[in-house]
Order: sequence, then C-alpha cells, then structure tokens
Amino acid sequence: MKIQEILEHARQQMEKSIQHLENELTHVRAGKISPAILEGITVDYYGSRLPVHQAANVSVVDARTLIIQPWEKNMLAVIERAILAANIGITPMNDGTVIKLFQPPLTEERRREYVKRAHHIAETARISIRNIRRDAIEQLKKLEKEHVSEDDIKKGEKDIQELTNKYIAVVDKHLQAKEKEIMTV
Repeated sequence: MKIQEILEHARQQMEKSIQHLENELTHVRAGKISPAILEGITVDYYGSRLPVHQAANVSVVDARTLIIQPWEKNMLAVIERAILAANIGITPMNDGTVIKLFQPPLTEERRREYVKRAHHIAETARISIRNIRRDAIEQLKKLEKEHVSEDDIKKGEKDIQELTNKYIAVVDKHLQAKEKEIMTV
C-alpha cells in the first residue's frame, strides 16, 4: 500500500536525522577529549587527502590528553599544521616523535557556550524531522487524487505525527544526555 511506503520512507529519513544529530553532538566537547575532535581534519599524504586517523595512530592517554603518532616521522609537521588550520581550539604540541593535544579544563562560561551549541544542533535536527513530516503529509494528500479513502489518509497523517513525536523525543533525550555530560565537572 502506498501509505505504508510513505510512512517507511519518513521513518528512514527521520532515522538519518538522528544519526546526523549523534554525529554532530560528538563534535561538541564535553570536558574529556575524544578522537572525534579530529574527524573532518585531512592531511596531504603523498598527493592524496587522508583523514588524520588514517595517517597516524590516535589514542587517548587520559581524560584531557590525546596522542597522535604518525606512521611516518615526516608527517608530524603536516599533521600539526592541519590541526592548527582546523582551529579546533586546542594547540598541538610536537615533541619530535608524537603530537600531544591537551584539552584545558572547561570554564563555566565555556560549558554554557557548548550547551548553547548542543541546543542549536538539536533544534536543527527537530526542524529536519518536522520538514520530513510536512513532506510526508503532502505526499499523503496527493493520494486523495488516486482515490485513497479520506479515513486512510487521516490515519496515515496520525501515524506520521506519532512517528514525528517519537523522533523529537529521541532528539530531546540526546540533548539532555549531552547537556549533562557538558555540565559535569
């Protein structure tokens, strides 16, 4: 049935919005350092662009220290420049064999900034989910022309709204968890 296909497509799109939200929230720092802060940073490796984690071993030493050990020593300076250019808010320290990233303790003001950023990311996800709902309802209304009963369309709209509410609640749950993580000293 066409209504089920519309519902399934909307569910898949909402699931992708949640995955994107989770990915974006990993980039919001929360007191402890994570290799995720290096995602999106690429280095020139013999003429091709590679993510840092493919040109070096990245490991977490403790809650505030990340060590990047390149596979080849000549990559130290290249990786260091890429991190500086990415402006992640941490200055890399090159000791000649490894690059160390020390995350300074977060101030209360900085924590509030990160919470605001997390709220912005969550609101973007909510908007995305609502847009998916709008598109799905428009598709359902087009089915009236194909002689689908009004009751079936109303039930489909109700199902889409329930799906939307479920995914908005998931967004709120992720936001609460991230907010708690950020504000924990």
